[in-house]
Amino acid sequence: MLHLDTGNTGFMILCTSLVMLMTPGLAFFYGGLVGRKNVLAIMIQSFVSMGWTTVIWYLYGYSLCFSGDWHGVIGNLHLAFLHGVNLSTPAAPNDTIPAFVFIAYQMMFAIITPALISGAFTNRVTFKAYMLFLTAWLTFVYFPFVHMVWGGGFLQQWGVKDFAGGIVVHNIAGLAALASVVYVGKRRIADRGPHSIPLVALGTGLLWFGWYGFNAGSEMRVDSVTATAFLNTDVAASFAAVAWLLVAWLNEKKPKFLGLLTGAVAGLATVTPAAGFVSPTTAVIIGVVSGVVCYYAVEMKNRLQWDDALDVWGVHGVGGFLGIVMLGIFANKAFNPEGANGLLYGDPVFLLKQVTAVVFSSVWAFVFTYAMLRIIDAFTTVKVSEQSEEIGLDESLHGERAYEMADRDVVRELVNSATSELKSKP
Repeated sequence: MLHLDTGNTGFMILCTSLVMLMTPGLAFFYGGLVGRKNVLAIMIQSFVSMGWTTVIWYLYGYSLCFSGDWHGVIGNLHLAFLHGVNLSTPAAPNDTIPAFVFIAYQMMFAIITPALISGAFTNRVTFKAYMLFLTAWLTFVYFPFVHMVWGGGFLQQWGVKDFAGGIVVHNIAGLAALASVVYVGKRRIADRGPHSIPLVALGTGLLWFGWYGFNAGSEMRVDSVTATAFLNTDVAASFAAVAWLLVAWLNEKKPKFLGLLTGAVAGLATVTPAAGFVSPTTAVIIGVVSGVVCYYAVEMKNRLQWDDALDVWGVHGVGGFLGIVMLGIFANKAFNPEGANGLLYGDPVFLLKQVTAVVFSSVWAFVFTYAMLRIIDAFTTVKVSEQSEEIGLDESLHGERAYEMADRDVVRELVNSATSELKSKP
């Protein structure tokens, strides 16, 4: 029975709006990082998720996540089409807010998670294949992990903690990104991005702002834990941004704005699973560690020549993994009585559970993603043609341009095209 609390309900509506804003923020973030010929192609992959994921969520996604239980892995279809949900239905985790608000809030998480993956295979995947991938990945990777971790599945029953999506969002998206890169392979045509670092900065600002709703809202009510999660979110992002900036400055001899922005996102991703379970001092440690570790993860990716175009694995995959493990070390019931005590507070078993869960999620996300790309490729071509890459996906796939090119830009494009063609000839 619903015991409506207008304060909690108003706060959760605000948080839902903030998380919704993160997906356009991600589109700007990714759009600035690519070259001028592929801006719209990467941005539409975020925006189309806002539409299509909502359709899937209404049809069956919410039900698979939060209705019933099949062997602890997935729910059932009893709430498909939101059947039986009405004005007096309470939210499952908090009976002071309406179920409709909880449905909307969780839907925003479902929208942004697969959009994160798109940054890894930018400039390489056909739009039709992306739409099939979006549908299949939500169904076979995202929805099961929402249920397993948040919807009463076996990981939740076992005692695994993930406050706002270290496993459910960032780790599985990052490993799916890595699987996509392995399957699709490298870009044939070198991309001349980032074409607009100010656009990346705008995207980072929107993501950072929205992340307060992402993390603080995951408490599902307004209390002291909400305030702690809110503060921890900003602290970790800030320390990670500075840590990345300093490490990059040391290695690259100049303080890079792009590094500062990327570091902030790494800190946000890493603190996500721990935000409501740890102290602000621990958030400082998480921020510093994530800024350094994620920087070197990206450097390792570059040395191994993985074409993860926008560093989804290094920032989100590694960040989510690191956050879950650090939660296992630093979790403290003094800051959330409903949480757990980590290794440093007397419970090494909790750390073992966290490590086991995030290794399991990593393997599941990688294997399922790789397999579904192979299956999709059997029905429709996944990778765009070399000619399409040369023209740019904005023009070749969507028949649109982000920018009208000046005459000098046209000449430059013709010269670059001719040079690439000559280089490709034996």
